[in-house]
Amino acid sequence: MTDEPDGQGRETITLYEAVGGDAGVRALARRFYQLMDTLPEAARCRAIHPADLTGSEEKLYEYLTGWLGGPPLYTEKRGHPMLRRRHFDAAIGPAERDEWLLCFVQALEETVPSEGLRKIILEPVTRLAHHMQNQD
Repeated sequence: MTDEPDGQGRETITLYEAVGGDAGVRALARRFYQLMDTLPEAARCRAIHPADLTGSEEKLYEYLTGWLGGPPLYTEKRGHPMLRRRHFDAAIGPAERDEWLLCFVQALEETVPSEGLRKIILEPVTRLAHHMQNQD
């Protein structure tokens, strides 16, 4: 999505703007890690994260901000995401992947009211989660 007219007299907005900008992305990242920290169904995924999730939450917020079309916070602070490489030391199998997705889907449902917008976001996030798997 861009800020340019769509050729029909309407302006399109970024996904970042559509989810509520900074506040919306922060709410999504916060809720995601709250769920991971409390859902028994996410215990294996939680176990591969540090005890204090503050840094993880901030990194997810920064990454999602840029990925959704907002300011490129993650790349400005940390360089290219190289997500798979950065996560390779964590054993991510099908269970951890699915638990991560469970938390993301629920956080998305709770923080993004538009079903259509959630579908747009979830498809590539699901592909990314599968790409991150590094164990059978």
